Amino acid sequence: MLQQIKTTTNFIQQSVNFEPEVGIILGSGLGNLAGEIEVVKTVSYSDIPNFPVSTVKGHKGQLVFGYLGGKKVVAMQGRFHFYEGYTMQQVTFPVRVLNALGIKLLIVSNAAGGMNPTFKVGDVMVITDHINHFGTNPLIGPNDDELGPRFPEMSEAYDRRYIKMAFDIAEENNIHLQKGVYIGVTGPTFETPAEYKFFHVIGADAVGMSTVPEVIVARHGGLPVFAVSVITDLGGGTVIEKPTHEEVLQAAASAEPRMTLIIKKMIERATF
Repeated sequence: MLQQIKTTTNFIQQSVNFEPEVGIILGSGLGNLAGEIEVVKTVSYSDIPNFPVSTVKGHKGQLVFGYLGGKKVVAMQGRFHFYEGYTMQQVTFPVRVLNALGIKLLIVSNAAGGMNPTFKVGDVMVITDHINHFGTNPLIGPNDDELGPRFPEMSEAYDRRYIKMAFDIAEENNIHLQKGVYIGVTGPTFETPAEYKFFHVIGADAVGMSTVPEVIVARHGGLPVFAVSVITDLGGGTVIEKPTHEEVLQAAASAEPRMTLIIKKMIERATF
């Protein structure tokens, strides 16, 4: 894997003379944040050696290099999921590459189903912690000490400084933010009512099919992480909803301006 990371990183560095400070992973329906970036160059995933290719609607499948909030950023416009048939190592490979490119902060977004009864569709939830319910872990297998420690600790998977910063920015701009625990599951089925209830009982506020593997690998490599979920459907309450992927994309798009403002101002204020 280390050799693959080096090969891919070298290809990107030769293609783009640009050293990003912040990496951003844009989830379902949230790819338009890239429209706020003053673009220097885009690189299609299909052109990058060792990179998987997005197969899900709402994921464009390209790296966008440029400036946002006065800093150099690289955005993944489209991510990879375990349910697409990729291995955990393939799903998280781009995070390894972003780290190797020199980023100092990883910002992750996703669309999620809400179980917390105070949540509404279109809410933005800052992730304060997660539960790994994938039944596996991207760090299983031999550990390369160049990439990170054998047993990384996860007491602060989501950086408290950036969580506080997000709420400060939200208050200044009259944006209502939720916060909570995200549980990562394999998908691709949406949850049954019993699963929604179970996940809430064990401590989760929102559920989705991504993010957890990427955050584990980011923390393995020493990267601080900030993550947000857009609540695109609700489950576990008295009303049984039947979400569709199209509705998820629509709800994500409605929340995107608020999420974009917070992320942009966070990048402006970030110090490394």
